[in-house]
Amino acid sequence: MKKLLIATLLVSGLASVMTGTATAQKDDTTNDKEKTFNISFKKRVSKVLNIDQDSLRRQDSLKKIEADKGRFIGGITFTRLDLGFSKLIDNGSFNLSPTNDFLSYKGIKTSTVSFDVLQFGYRFNPQFKVYIAGGFDWTMIRLRNNITIQQGTRDLTYVEETTAFEKNRFSNSYVHFPLNFEFRSKENERGKRFYFVLGPEVSFLLNGKVKQVSDEFGKVKYKDDYNFQAFRYGGTVRLGYGGIGLFTRYYFNDMFDSPAQKGLKNMSFGITFGMN
Repeated sequence: MKKLLIATLLVSGLASVMTGTATAQKDDTTNDKEKTFNISFKKRVSKVLNIDQDSLRRQDSLKKIEADKGRFIGGITFTRLDLGFSKLIDNGSFNLSPTNDFLSYKGIKTSTVSFDVLQFGYRFNPQFKVYIAGGFDWTMIRLRNNITIQQGTRDLTYVEETTAFEKNRFSNSYVHFPLNFEFRSKENERGKRFYFVLGPEVSFLLNGKVKQVSDEFGKVKYKDDYNFQAFRYGGTVRLGYGGIGLFTRYYFNDMFDSPAQKGLKNMSFGITFGMN
């Protein structure tokens, strides 16, 4: 009995030792596996991250190279919307001569509207491009005097009216083709640039129009070429930031194809939208 008890104790002790050893070995094996897995995982993550970073750097480099490369640009668009005022310049003066005094106008209501609907050109780099555009523009002169500009006459003539007009507008519309040289700064942190655009422009007359509003006759309209120049040429300068800026436009030839109005020219200035 005593021997059995001693044998039992020895077996129990040996089993305990063996169990502890096995457990320790298992724990060591588990820890080794975990350490190996962690090291391997970290290496793989690091490798992937390095690959991704290299890929991103290559993409950025490719984008920069593509941005710096020259390319053709063009297509249908709606841009460079100009809204402003028009001024008549009579042989270098903003004051009309006695011969042209019948064209006396309300400055705040004499306006211009212009926009482009297509453009084709070449962008040499992100800071410079050249393009020719096409669009339309209107010049609307709000006459002060109660007169009616006559249709179908060789020279620009008018008749005085006894009717008091609420509105007496004398206007023209042209299709224009500017050739623009555009200089741009680098983008700032907001992704915006400064723009400087200048270039010559030619225009072809679409029509002229007189629109009158009065209590006596209501609203009436007359269309004719009214001796406006069939072909007009000038130049435009724009300065802007982002999508908004200022413009000024000057026409080098006379406004009318009429000897009496020789030296009478037209200019405009105002605000422009959609420069980029």
